[in-house]
Formats: sequence, C-alpha cells, structure tokens
Amino acid sequence: MMTILTEIVGAGDELDERQALIKRWMPLGVLLLFIVRGLGNFLSSFGMGWIARTTVKELRRMVFERYLVLPTRFFDQRSSGQLLSKVTYDVGQVASSASTVVITLIKDSLTIVFLVAFMLYLSPQLSVFVFVIAPIIAGIVRYLGVLFRRHNKRIQELVGDITRITQEALEAHKIVKIFGGREYESKRFNEINERSRKMQLRLLTATSAGDGINMLVSAFGIAGVIALISLIELEVSRVTGFITAMVLLMSPLKRLTTINAAIQRGVAAGESLFRIIDEEAERDSGTENPEQISGRVEFRNVSFGYSGGKGSVLKDISLSVEPGETLAIVGRSGSGKSTLVSLLPRFYELDSGQILIDGLSIDDYSLEGLRRHISLVSQEVTLFNDTVEANIAYGGLADSSTEAIRKAVRSANAEGFVDALPDGLATMVGDRGVLLSGGQRQRLSIARALLKDSPILILDEATSALDTESERHIQAALEQLMQNRTTFVIAHRLSTIENADRIIVMEEGRIIESGKHADLLATGGHYAALHRMQFSDDDARETG
Repeated sequence: MMTILTEIVGAGDELDERQALIKRWMPLGVLLLFIVRGLGNFLSSFGMGWIARTTVKELRRMVFERYLVLPTRFFDQRSSGQLLSKVTYDVGQVASSASTVVITLIKDSLTIVFLVAFMLYLSPQLSVFVFVIAPIIAGIVRYLGVLFRRHNKRIQELVGDITRITQEALEAHKIVKIFGGREYESKRFNEINERSRKMQLRLLTATSAGDGINMLVSAFGIAGVIALISLIELEVSRVTGFITAMVLLMSPLKRLTTINAAIQRGVAAGESLFRIIDEEAERDSGTENPEQISGRVEFRNVSFGYSGGKGSVLKDISLSVEPGETLAIVGRSGSGKSTLVSLLPRFYELDSGQILIDGLSIDDYSLEGLRRHISLVSQEVTLFNDTVEANIAYGGLADSSTEAIRKAVRSANAEGFVDALPDGLATMVGDRGVLLSGGQRQRLSIARALLKDSPILILDEATSALDTESERHIQAALEQLMQNRTTFVIAHRLSTIENADRIIVMEEGRIIESGKHADLLATGGHYAALHRMQFSDDDARETG
C-alpha cells in the first residue's frame, strides 16, 4: 500500500514538474512561433516582391532592347505615347500578377484541395453537391476570364491614348498656349479619361457580379447539403465539420474569383508586351563589314512606297554618285527627296531595285558595317538630356578625345556659344536640347557629324535652323567637310547648293532634271522656275 502511495506521490510530483516546465517555456515557445511566422511572412513577401521586381526589370529590358532594333516603318505606324505606356503601365500589370496573384493562387488552391478532401472524408454522399457546384463555378470563372481580358486590353489601349495625349500636350505646350488650345486639349484628355473610367467601371461590375454569382451558387450548395442532412444518418460531429468546411471554402473561392481579374489583367498586358518582343527586327543578314569604303553610291531602278494603299513614293530611280561628289537634291514638298536618302542607311527596305555602295548591294553589308560609314544631319535635330560633349561624342563616338570634340565644335562654328555656357562642354542641354536655341542645337548635330568623319554624308536641310551669319560659317565648314566625301544635300535654300557638283530635281518620286546650277538655269526648266520663285520671294522680303 505504501509503495502504491509513494508511486502516486512521485507521479504527482513529476506532473507538477512538467506543468512548471511548460509554464516556464510556453512564453518562449509562443514568441518563437510568432518569430518563425513573421520570418516566413517576410521571406514569402520579399521573395514574391523580388520575383515581381525582377520580372519588371527583365520585361522592360526586353521591350526596350526590341525597340532599339525594330525597323523605322514600325515607329511610323505607332505613336510614341502608346509605345511608352507598354514599358510603364503594361509591365506593371504583369508584375502585379507575378507577385500577389501567385501567392493567393497557390495558398487558396491548396486550401480548397484540403477542404474538399476533408469533406469527402466526412461524407462522400454530401460531397456530391461540391462536384455539382464546382463545374458551374469553373464555367463562371472561365466566362469572366474572357470578359476580364477583353476589358483589360481596352483599358491598356486607353492608357496608351492618355499617355500619347499627355505627351503631345507637354511637348507642344508653347503651341497650345499661343493658339489657345487649352480647352481643346483639356476636352480631348477628359474624353479619353472618361472612357477609361467607364471601362474600369465595367471591369469592376464584372468582378463584383462574378463574386455575387459565385456566392449565390455556393449558397445553393449549402442549402442542398442542409436539406440532404435530414435524409441521411450522419454523426453530429461529421455534420458540423462538413458544414464548417463548406463555409470555410467560401473565402478562398471568392478570392480566386477576384484574383481571376488580376490574372487576366496580367495575361492581357503580357500579350501586349510579347507582341512587341516578337516583332520582327530589322533584317540584318549581310556579312560585309569593311574598315574603309570609297563611297561610290548607285541607285538601280529603285522603287519604294510606305504602304501598299498609298502608292509609290519613289518610282524607278536610277542614279550614280562618284566618290567625293556632292549631289544636291531639290524639289517641292512630297517629291521624295528625304525618302531617297533614307533608303541609303536602310531605314526602309526597297520595294524593288538595288542600292550599291562600292559595287556591293547594301543588303550585303551588316547594318553596323553599313551605318558606320554614313553620317546624318537631319532637319529634325535630335539631342539627348545629357551634356554637350556626350551629345557630340554619342554612341560609337564616345571614346573620342576632347581635342577631337573641340575641333568638331570649332568646325561647326559652335565654339563661341559652347564656351559661353556655364560648364562648357559639360553643360546639360535639357530635354531634347530645350535649353539651347534652334541654331545652337543644329550646330551641335553638325558637330556630331563632323566628329564621325564618315565617307558618306547626308545633309537633310542641315542649315534650315540657322540665321544668315551662322549659315555662312557653317557652309564654309561643310564645304571643307564635303571634300573627298560622297555628300547628299537636301536643301530648301537653293543658294546653299549652287556649288554642288550636280543637282537633281525630283517631282512625284521621279528625277526630272539633272545637271550643274548654271546649266539648269540655262535650260529654263523646273529648277529655273524654283530658283526664280525663291529669289523673287527673297527680294520681296528684303523690299518689305
């Protein structure tokens, strides 16, 4: 008896020790549990955030790099605002799907699988309602998915329109102000903004309606289960567990329906982005990459049109330009002057005919090997939001010495204003060179072409933004640059091309006259008529 009492007392003491041990370590255990949970939440949130940010970075890189190799024709057919929205808005939609959607999808899908399995374990008979309701809900989700994707595609287009209109208004703010365009631009923006709001509301309506319908279908399932309970014998604990599982099933089902909208938003954005990524790049099948070329250029029966429905811009052009020759191209607007020289660096592909440099088709050269030997100064000056030096020594010229850059600046008659800038060559020029005058921007672009020192030079209205005095200095610099270089000069002012080796006159995509300045004047044809018209206008302005 004493032995039994001793054992009972010993067991009681041991139990007390266990309880004391539990009480002592329980706070630490609870704290450790929450630390583990917090760490898990942090790692899952950080991990998905890392995935999302990496996705954004890679998609933006892929889209931007694709933009850099797409043909010029691609950009002619699309607004820059819409292309910009793909790198900003569309990529963000994909990133959202890549983070929060993935977590919800995995967690709620596993929850649903577990709850359904638990319900099957409790009562296979009652679970029949789950398998009846599940296909209905799946059909609703699929239908809503199609609806969500269609709405999201339209929303993305509208966001592109909003970006385009905003960009146009910002870039043309002076025109908007001087021509009283504030109300027009405001109306245009508000119309697109309102259409975007309505489309967002449609998407919201579809999302909310989907939630409501799914909940209603689920309610029928619960009601059916409750009605069936009275017809079958089942333990109270199993009934309670089954109904509890069905109620718990509602929340993940609702979240999956809601997340479907985000998934479709990401899918629609992904389709938009991958359409850009899958766009065919400029054809670059040539292999020739010579270190030097002489610069002989020949056009053989060249025809070209921007689109099939608008007809040909150039029609059967045949033309030879010898190394070092300066060819001036004149004609009325729309005659095909700029298009002709745009074909030389392969900004566009020919419809028919051939262009040869040093006897080789330009298709035989690699794009890098072809364009390395061509310099361009266009009417539309392009400067980047960088320093004066970086804008002159741009791209492949970045390794140029400071002395070479200064020499190009002097030759372009830009030394005076560059030295007067606060930081000289290190001065920032602003967005699109907005901190400089039109003539200053043009001279920097000429300095860039001078620095490149290519054997083939294209001057597309290169002196159009210069005043008379600056133009005189630039002409002298260009004449020096043109020596021993094949030069194509498109000029509006005929006085700047009088000393050209040859002048061709274009009309409706054809060459209608060719010769030297004096010879063309003597024939009294189209060139002479243009010359008389221009100089009579100049005389009238001077008299006025």
